[in-house]
Amino acid sequence: MPPHALLADHQGPPLYAALDLGTNNCRLLVAAPTQSGFRVLDSFSRIVRLGEGLATTGALSPVAMDRTVAALGICADKLTRRPVRRLRAVATEACRRALNGPGFLARVRAETGLAFEVIGPREEAELAVESCAPLLAGPERRALLFDIGGGSTELAWLRIAPDGDIALIGYASVPLGVVTLAERWGPAAFTAEGFTAMTMEAMAALLPFDAVHCIGSEVARGDVRLVGTSGTVTTLAGVSLGLERYSRAMIDGQVLEAGTADAALACVRAMGREGLAEHPCIGPQRVDFVLPGCAVFAAIRRLWPTGAIVVADRGLREGMLLRMMRSDREERRRRPRPARPYGYRDAPHPSGA
Repeated sequence: MPPHALLADHQGPPLYAALDLGTNNCRLLVAAPTQSGFRVLDSFSRIVRLGEGLATTGALSPVAMDRTVAALGICADKLTRRPVRRLRAVATEACRRALNGPGFLARVRAETGLAFEVIGPREEAELAVESCAPLLAGPERRALLFDIGGGSTELAWLRIAPDGDIALIGYASVPLGVVTLAERWGPAAFTAEGFTAMTMEAMAALLPFDAVHCIGSEVARGDVRLVGTSGTVTTLAGVSLGLERYSRAMIDGQVLEAGTADAALACVRAMGREGLAEHPCIGPQRVDFVLPGCAVFAAIRRLWPTGAIVVADRGLREGMLLRMMRSDREERRRRPRPARPYGYRDAPHPSGA
């Protein structure tokens, strides 16, 4: 029996699992549905740096693959202890680009029992929109959702109808993320000159999306809601709130006014490598990726200077969970009701009617 085999002897609400393997992180969520969404019962997140060196070699390195398989083994062990009705495991940018991506995922399946599917940029955007839908509602007629990842930055340009219906107008996967920038700039990322250069590089990469959709002109009219879902944005929110320990409950849905976001960005830039490593919302594992992510954020702020940024600590995993739960509900509704036995008669109404 594979580690993620479905178990039939569970009492209580069904459980669902979503596993997201990105360029930098491996993340798992196990949850049970509720009336308003779902309740998380277990989670796992680890920086695996799967895409380390990918931009240079075009392939996943043996060391990075070993790290990732070890983390996925932990996920598989967790799933053996959970009676999961449905599991979906997806891989994104690193496995899309790597020449040895298919071979690596075959190894993952052989060693852990976890079967991954590689999803494209459009589905990645749709899943992020699904998870962030409650944060997109507002007076604006348009929304721009961005996710600064390890190997790419995902953009979703959305139309928001008066009834709250969300339409995906356009999407893009820009091949520029915190890992690629960190590897390209190295120690220079911690200098003022290097940060400016990274920001300009990110702006150049984002400009074509703006040119196609004329987002800047919509922003100038004050009709765009900017929503960020990434470690960079949640880190800036944690810094702005002065948190002594990261708290998802305090971050998710937080609205950063433009001045507050810019002040947090300046604060992070002024910390230096040692200060970033010691900060409770950052830490030594993420120290090399914070400023590259901030450079992409700075480029987004320059291109699309909205008055505020909505912070989302949610993404692909939450989108996958919501989709699986909705699919099961719809299937149950479509299922025909059992036929009444021959000779069955309705019981008389107490009133005699």
